[in-house]
Amino acid sequence: MFKILTYNNISRAGLDRLPSANYEVGANVAEPDAIMLRSYSLHGQDIPASLKAVGRAGAGVNNIPVAEYTKLGIPVFNAPGANSNAVAELAIAGMLLAARNIVPALNFVHALEGDEESLNTQIENNKKHFAGFELSGKSLGVLGLGAIGVKVANSAAALGLNIIGFDPFMSLENAWKLTSAANPAISIDDLVSRADVISLHIPLNEKTKNLFNKDHIDRIKKGAILVNFSRAGVVDEAAVVEALDSGALHAYVCDFPTAALIKHPKAIVLPHLGASTEEAEDNCAAMVADQLREFLEHGSIRNSVNFPDVVVTPSGDGVRLCIANQNVPGVVGHISSALGEAGLNILDLLNKSRGDYAYTLVDIHANAPEDVLERIRAIDGVLSVRVI
Repeated sequence: MFKILTYNNISRAGLDRLPSANYEVGANVAEPDAIMLRSYSLHGQDIPASLKAVGRAGAGVNNIPVAEYTKLGIPVFNAPGANSNAVAELAIAGMLLAARNIVPALNFVHALEGDEESLNTQIENNKKHFAGFELSGKSLGVLGLGAIGVKVANSAAALGLNIIGFDPFMSLENAWKLTSAANPAISIDDLVSRADVISLHIPLNEKTKNLFNKDHIDRIKKGAILVNFSRAGVVDEAAVVEALDSGALHAYVCDFPTAALIKHPKAIVLPHLGASTEEAEDNCAAMVADQLREFLEHGSIRNSVNFPDVVVTPSGDGVRLCIANQNVPGVVGHISSALGEAGLNILDLLNKSRGDYAYTLVDIHANAPEDVLERIRAIDGVLSVRVI
């Protein structure tokens, strides 16, 4: 029986994928094998000794101290692409809201008072203040061409925008999905200098914090729209506010309310709605539940943010060892030696690395005695050993 501790309201579409015969799931589970959560922060929380995995029903993992879990050999899973349609649709909506000045126009209408004749007069006298522009024929620069960025680019192309994209780490899979009408930019500066609308779809990490900075913003076409449904920290907010104040930017649309933005007349700030659709929550929960189940039952890793994908179909014979380790020379050799000296035959072995860490699946023909497991755990660089 595996135990799953849940935080937040996890969609039934995910929880129902964990059969009750094999899983105890709930908010009060003690000694959990895994944690499922959405936005709940694990920073500062004690890590249960029983914990083997964490699953975030969403894309970002800023609410999880990934480095701490990595050092203990605990994979952190997320759901890349599961909420891509929800975020992409909202990004397109943000562009339309900004281009047609819909938010200030709505605020104006909501503040109107008077009889029918008076209302009509006020509307006719003031509607010119909310005149916008059409997106068709304009150029959209998409920074970050992952699952979300590609969908934004393709949807915008269908609306008649000219697409300019930049992503030096774009995957082959996403490249196949991107519209053939898209034009490549050679740099961020090249993209922003050519675009009338810029949409950001990049992860937040140490390398991307304030990646979109004052130098880039100063190169944006006067009157352009900046859309950010990535993370607040990828943009230099002070530089954005300065550009809004000066008129260099027509509007800034984002999903991250801050004191500097919520009252700004040229900012459209939403309350973290990017993945807030029933469909996205279902997709994220289902994906993470499947990944946790595959890991707990078979040791395979898919979509971990801190360990490589390692997937081996169970042979049905023998015993499987799941070993998380530092990516240092000799670890696999020492593991093989320990098993060989104990007379244990290796049926299958797969080791993959990701940066400073690696993960090894070893299928052996019989149970490994506890002293052999302890010998493997004592190997320099080994972080965790689990037997399935």
